[in-house]
Amino acid sequence: MYTTGKRTEKLFYFLTWFTQGSSFLIPRSYAVLHRMHHVYSDTEKDPHSPHFFKDIWRMMWHTRTIYNDIVNKKRLPDPQFTKEYLPAWEKLDKIGDHMLVRIAFGVAYTLFYIYFAPNMWWYLLLPVHYLMGPVQGALVNWCGHKYGYSNYDNGDHSKNTEPFGIFLMGELFQNNHHKYRNNVNFAKRWFELDPAYQVMRLMNAVGIIRFKIT
Repeated sequence: MYTTGKRTEKLFYFLTWFTQGSSFLIPRSYAVLHRMHHVYSDTEKDPHSPHFFKDIWRMMWHTRTIYNDIVNKKRLPDPQFTKEYLPAWEKLDKIGDHMLVRIAFGVAYTLFYIYFAPNMWWYLLLPVHYLMGPVQGALVNWCGHKYGYSNYDNGDHSKNTEPFGIFLMGELFQNNHHKYRNNVNFAKRWFELDPAYQVMRLMNAVGIIRFKIT
């Protein structure tokens, strides 16, 4: 969708790890999963289609298994999913994927709540902090392929779950995204709004990134 300089790439790679923390996903490995999801959308080869599982937990456990196999090189992906350049930072990946580092982030989140949460009800948000990556992936892939409306016939079950794009920064426009998977703007109709695209427009305007397709 866009290009950027090497230093900027490193900065955002680092920030990806730092902000995801305990639920950090190695970008290269997740990119392979995402490409598989588009090619095999809602078929048995799709790593996270909700139409082959009884519940969202089994779907995400299946996704986790495939992801771990790719990370640990137990399952080599088809070359079509890796032939283009994908950013990699092996040293940071090893740090971010280490269980002790994940636990350290979880402890840091918990201590923050202990010191700053105004009451105990706020502690209910902690699981979201611990598992931010899986929670986001579960919502996008479960809801985005089961609930909502379709603008296009993509030959799969992709849906636009909610029309305004406020929740999950436009990622619930799955039907639009599967039709135009390389387009940076997931919103296609007049009432649809992709907040992430608006942020990226600003980043493009000031030269942080350069759009390839708009």
